Amino acid sequence: GLIEVERKFLPGPGIEERLQELGGILEHRVTFRESYYDTPELSLMRSDHWLRQREGSGWQLKYAGAASVSEPCTKYTELTAKSAIVAQLCEVLRAEVPTAGGVAAVLDRLGLQEIASFVTQRSGWKLVPSGADEEEPPLRVDLDTADFGYAVGEVEALVREEAEVPAALEKIHSVSSMLGVLVREEAPAKLIVYLQCFRPQDYQRLLEVYSSKRKPEGTEDLDVRLG
Repeated sequence: GLIEVERKFLPGPGIEERLQELGGILEHRVTFRESYYDTPELSLMRSDHWLRQREGSGWQLKYAGAASVSEPCTKYTELTAKSAIVAQLCEVLRAEVPTAGGVAAVLDRLGLQEIASFVTQRSGWKLVPSGADEEEPPLRVDLDTADFGYAVGEVEALVREEAEVPAALEKIHSVSSMLGVLVREEAPAKLIVYLQCFRPQDYQRLLEVYSSKRKPEGTEDLDVRLG
């Protein structure tokens, strides 16, 4: 899987105009439904694994590795191959890997059910940082608005090796600054806001798990940690 390095932010007025001024190119405007799955005990999310089915993209599994990056950025491995997703799910949930079948086929067997589902309107941009080599892949900037009223932006770089992460972080910080994002600005993911609004007991369960791993006074930082 690819390593996804990203930073979320709260988009302000004129953000698309600013992207155009920086040379950003609008690639698409799309609307899609995304649904997240977990056990009733949230075994995946509590282990920093995030399984979703996104309309038009299929199944995706994101999970954090042993090494992390400094906030407000996050780093996740993203799997899209069905066999790799099933194998990782079985490892986390301590189940035997089936000999055949895709993700949908193992949901019941692993005790997974839909936890959240919402529709997102997205404008997707690509942006080449100033001074970057022509061969360097562009950064992606996504501006999302969920159907429950929450808007969030994301600056993202995809890399294949851990050695590429520091350079990706530098580019993300630079672009975020040019977009007017404050140095320590933090923004929760859509899923976390959804849980907070519509499944407060599940949100509280995650809060208890992740706040124990962080400074006690920083429980509001949970949203960014969960990415």
